[in-house]
Amino acid sequence: MEYTHLGRTGLTVSRLCLGTMNFGPQTSEPDAHAIMDTAHQLGINFFDTANAYGGTDHRGHTEEIIGRWFASGGGRRERTVLATKLYGDMDPWPNNGKLSALNIRRALDASLRRLQTDYIDLYQFHHIDRGTPWEEIWQAIEVAVQQGKILYTGSSNFAGWHIAQAQEAARSRHYLGLVSEQSLYNLMARTIELEVLPAAEHYGLGVIPWSPLHGGLLGGVIRQQDQGVRRLEGRAAETLEQHRSQVQAYEDLAAELGAPPGELALAWLLTRPAVTAPIIGPRVADQLHSAVRATELSLDSGTLDRLDEIFPGRRTAPEDYAW
Repeated sequence: MEYTHLGRTGLTVSRLCLGTMNFGPQTSEPDAHAIMDTAHQLGINFFDTANAYGGTDHRGHTEEIIGRWFASGGGRRERTVLATKLYGDMDPWPNNGKLSALNIRRALDASLRRLQTDYIDLYQFHHIDRGTPWEEIWQAIEVAVQQGKILYTGSSNFAGWHIAQAQEAARSRHYLGLVSEQSLYNLMARTIELEVLPAAEHYGLGVIPWSPLHGGLLGGVIRQQDQGVRRLEGRAAETLEQHRSQVQAYEDLAAELGAPPGELALAWLLTRPAVTAPIIGPRVADQLHSAVRATELSLDSGTLDRLDEIFPGRRTAPEDYAW
């Protein structure tokens, strides 16, 4: 496994981040524990979760599963860079969601209890809160840092100007501010190249892409359909039909290179500026091995150019859409 610093920090994390959103709703607790053990065996030390994960009827369940894994000992907590998130409403009662100072305090303490730990390595804002001023947010975060409950702070699903707004507010307080941004980013979804990636590079944020295979569409879906091992329905099926020629060309290129499509998609992300670690969300432990092989796949300039031809990217704004 390769490692890198998270953005401009001195924190060392693996080039792949284990996503845990499936733990509980789709992956049983024993299987989730096996996946986390396998991740450590493969050298993955960076795990991502959120307080709302676990399903609408059991928000927080995913954190509880991870907490019981930590409690089983064996240095599991000590060997893990733990990232979790807050923002979504945990129940309908007021002040149990978003980024008010009150909810930050309550949500953080609740996550610590569920995770059975006394600190969070990376505490992330799951969405921008347009109703809470940054002065209030940073004051609450600074208190939590002083208490030793969190070490670093990150954002998720922010626009480029949100990152700038957050960082300038932090700078005025002589505070570190955000160190990472978690965004939708893959070959089929490259909008963040307009402004989010440039903002992350400027402020030294590590980018943590989610949905690196675009819901499985970059994982060899056409071949899987032809073999009868996968069937798409709803939005995924509609998206595939809209982009079938591109996805087919992509799978053909992967076959030419002798690389599984999913590994190629991850390897491409690892070449992108500011990207620290794509989030992988295996349902079973065996799927981790394929993801790890992507870190060993080297892509030359010719391959990168061909990928850009299949899935055109975005230039930095405003040049992308103006002179």
